[in-house]
Amino acid sequence: MGRAYQNRKESMAKTSDAKAKVYSKYGREIYVCAKAGGTDPEGNLALRGLIDRAKKDQVPSHVITKAIDKAKGGGGEDFSPAIYEGYGPGGCMVMIECLTDNPNRTFGDVRQCFTKTKCKIGTQGSVSHMFDHSAILAFKGDDEDAALEALLMADIDVTDIENEGGKITVFAPNTEYFKAKQALIDAFEGIDFEVDEIQYLPQSTAPITGDDIEMFDKFLDMLNDLDDVQNIYHNVGN
Repeated sequence: MGRAYQNRKESMAKTSDAKAKVYSKYGREIYVCAKAGGTDPEGNLALRGLIDRAKKDQVPSHVITKAIDKAKGGGGEDFSPAIYEGYGPGGCMVMIECLTDNPNRTFGDVRQCFTKTKCKIGTQGSVSHMFDHSAILAFKGDDEDAALEALLMADIDVTDIENEGGKITVFAPNTEYFKAKQALIDAFEGIDFEVDEIQYLPQSTAPITGDDIEMFDKFLDMLNDLDDVQNIYHNVGN
């Protein structure tokens, strides 16, 4: 089996307003990315990847355009990234990525999700050392050697490469994301990335059982209901 990375759509809220949540999360992320790195996708590779991902998750073009236009205006909210970590139901390890304009409010909201599920939020570094901050690029293909050669020629420190079911998945340090993506674009004409993300990957996974499973689902739903939460990573496995 391959490394346990999480599909963005699977980690989104499973509620009736799930689509609105997805649109809101993407809109905020696109706004922050465009404001930080420029509003032209051709000159901002992170923005281009984010827009491609949003389109694949069926985010309407007007949501994307509105977020970019908002960034062009230069005003608006001043969001900053925040990461919270701790132990969830069954003792699982959890990392929560947020974009917030009020860190005190966000910390309080996230802590409440832990408290209401009888879990404990941790201090910085309490579980992050058990996760790898990785760039993940997956695309259809079977020439693993050609992909590896292209990456090594570009002097990229490839963490892992998998070739399963007609799909190649490349793992590299998060700091190598742009170089790795460009190397693959240059090597494979018309490449279409099925996964194009930076995630926190658990170094190992562990199952949870019994009542902890229901509590874990409740915990995820509560976190996903928070507007400031962008992504949730955990080490729960089968």
